[in-house]
Amino acid sequence: MKFSNIIAGTMTWGVWGKKFNTTQMSDLINYCLDHGVTTFDHADIYGGYTTEAEFGAALKEASVNRSDIQLISKCGIQLLAESRNNKVKHYEQSESYIISSAEQSLKNLRTDYLDLLLIHRPSPLMDPDEIANAAEKLKKSGKIRELGVSNFTPSQTDLLRSRTEVKANQIQFSATDFNSMLNGDLDHMMLHNIKPMAWNPLGSVFREDTPQTQRIKQLMFDLIEKYKASADQLLLAWIMKHPAGVAPVIGTTNPDRIANSAKAAEIELELEDWFAIHEASLGHEVP
Repeated sequence: MKFSNIIAGTMTWGVWGKKFNTTQMSDLINYCLDHGVTTFDHADIYGGYTTEAEFGAALKEASVNRSDIQLISKCGIQLLAESRNNKVKHYEQSESYIISSAEQSLKNLRTDYLDLLLIHRPSPLMDPDEIANAAEKLKKSGKIRELGVSNFTPSQTDLLRSRTEVKANQIQFSATDFNSMLNGDLDHMMLHNIKPMAWNPLGSVFREDTPQTQRIKQLMFDLIEKYKASADQLLLAWIMKHPAGVAPVIGTTNPDRIANSAKAAEIELELEDWFAIHEASLGHEVP
């Protein structure tokens, strides 16, 4: 699988965020491509099951060659929404549901295939055979290239791997939420050649004012000057230094921040600076 170093998350492009119209969304797609961000991350639930179709219309307007981009989508969560007759939020991971969800995503996105389909969250009732059967049928028909997961633990991933290939896992990982680095998640992905993708890659640094974020921001004053880089670039570079090859999924729709993020891959943090950021997050030196 080949994805851009930085992945554009589309969750807030529609009614869950900026409420972009078709032209605005089309312009943002082209802006991402102009800055080397060629992978777009979706989920069927975004915008209450509306954002994929809006993106698909924008993609058509943008006149993008399908081979120049990579499309990711997720399925398996059933929300309470006008378009669904659900009484309670739940997970649906039957073979028929996964296939129908993937086919609906293809229709919405106006494409013949997904580069990657992710099972959005692990269900306590997950049947690996159902997921594997769906994945193999979708791959055989050319509707998806690969199957991955999102928010799966190593044991849940291994259960599914016993039936079918798992090529990616989208996890929470940032300088402020680094448990995946310590609990074996990233080790497991490196061991089994599973591509890690990090949602919320900037963590809580710009969203919360806590002792942890204050320490990180204070450290950033010196590092910004040293690397001639912005704080968000440095935080992304911190993630990308991990040898697992983590691809950050950025949620911003701000053009300047997209351009900055795309340049983060060019920053090579010195070893002690990486540990300085980690120490600031921890609030004490490493053991």
